[in-house]
Amino acid sequence: MLGFFSKPRIRGGVHAEEHKMLTASQAIVNNFPLPKKLYIPLQQHVGKPAEPLIRVGDEVLKGQLLAYSQGMISAPVHAPSSGIILDVNDYPAPHPSALPIRMIVLETDGKDEWINAPGIDDPFRLSPEDISLRVGAAGIVGLGGATFPTAVKLNMGRENRIDTLIINGAECEPYLSCDDRQMQERSEQIIDGVRLMLHGMEADHAVVAIEDNKPQAYLAMQAAAKPYPQIKVIQIPTRYPMGWDRQLIRYVTGREVPVGCRSSEVGVTIHNVGTAYATHKAIRQGRPLVSRVITVSGGAVGRPMNVEVPLGTLISELFDFCQVNAEQTARIVMGGPMMGDSLPHTGVPTVKATSGILALTAAELKSTDEQPCIRCASCVSVCPAGLRPLDMANNIRVNQLDAAVDIGLKDCISCGCCSYICPSNIPLVQYFKYASGEVAARQQAQHKSEQTKRLMDARNARLERIAQQQREEEQARIAAKLERERLKAEQEATV
Repeated sequence: MLGFFSKPRIRGGVHAEEHKMLTASQAIVNNFPLPKKLYIPLQQHVGKPAEPLIRVGDEVLKGQLLAYSQGMISAPVHAPSSGIILDVNDYPAPHPSALPIRMIVLETDGKDEWINAPGIDDPFRLSPEDISLRVGAAGIVGLGGATFPTAVKLNMGRENRIDTLIINGAECEPYLSCDDRQMQERSEQIIDGVRLMLHGMEADHAVVAIEDNKPQAYLAMQAAAKPYPQIKVIQIPTRYPMGWDRQLIRYVTGREVPVGCRSSEVGVTIHNVGTAYATHKAIRQGRPLVSRVITVSGGAVGRPMNVEVPLGTLISELFDFCQVNAEQTARIVMGGPMMGDSLPHTGVPTVKATSGILALTAAELKSTDEQPCIRCASCVSVCPAGLRPLDMANNIRVNQLDAAVDIGLKDCISCGCCSYICPSNIPLVQYFKYASGEVAARQQAQHKSEQTKRLMDARNARLERIAQQQREEEQARIAAKLERERLKAEQEATV
């Protein structure tokens, strides 16, 4: 059984100011007013975007399938409420660039009427494959932020003989407490979702790992899991980023995930507590993923809270409900302050990956006055991946991206520990994000160039084959003509 070994030393990380009590002590708010319009992106997951099934003018019910998944790595999208489809077009994305992406615009009718989709009373009579199919059809993805389609991970669990399922209840990002509140208020449903995941993966046991700064959540989850010996609830140290999959796996199981490998290759897979709750609702109640709990917090928020919100709700409406002071807001962040994305405005929708929306004041932001490096090596000591952040940044500054890759750029998880601890305010993580994007763009360009070359070579080879075939046919025609002329000459000579 897990847990009876010497715990490995926690690698790197920081003790960031938590700011969680702004929301962690309050119950989840479930009376968010239904928006008049919902903006539902077709890309809310890793993989190919969903393809629309509906047309403008169609009437839909809550939970109805709006767009189907494409390919193995994809997820469908469902209606977060009942109403009429107004548009299928490009709108600003919930991304720092706010570039337009394809969305479905739904005008709600105020009825919030569910589609008839009965659940299963005894889902453990279903086959593991059926569990995965139902989870996939419900559009469930990793709600910790990765948004990888959950059904794919369940299938991989069976294929790779996963023996351990880890449920990530760390929630190590400052300010965020949506997982904490769900574990306190929905512990029985989460544990039921864990059992269903184990059944769908055909795995032996599960470990729910909760940081020790969430004692109420730990007690609630421990009580809910008590009847099920295959599920163990443990406490882990409070240290950012304990929620990183490799860090968590190493601490909980003692197994090290090799560089370039997946966790499934060491017999472990990880899911978020919110994902387990969504699995419970999908199987037991037949309800697809159409809403989620979001932490709204920060110094500019008049009413910080965790609130259940329909997917596709504009952040501006969420801020109105939480009484955010726009004049005090210095930065809007989707996610946590360490790894979240800064948004240019509030006219973008919430999506499956939206665990939190922060309205931070200037006093809450770190100084941006960059100073020369003092060679303190603090960035090295806090890096959970064991990298040399300053050396990578120096290579990136002089555009030596290949050198940065050689010393570990691709292993960087953009956790922000190096930037957080740096006394000189060097924006290290920004260098790494830029470089990672540039390397990916270069690789795509190289791949495109190689693909174009292959297509051109194939075209040239095809044209050469056609030309050769034409030459051979021409030679055959000439040979046939000469043969006919020879035979004719012989006949004339005989006469």
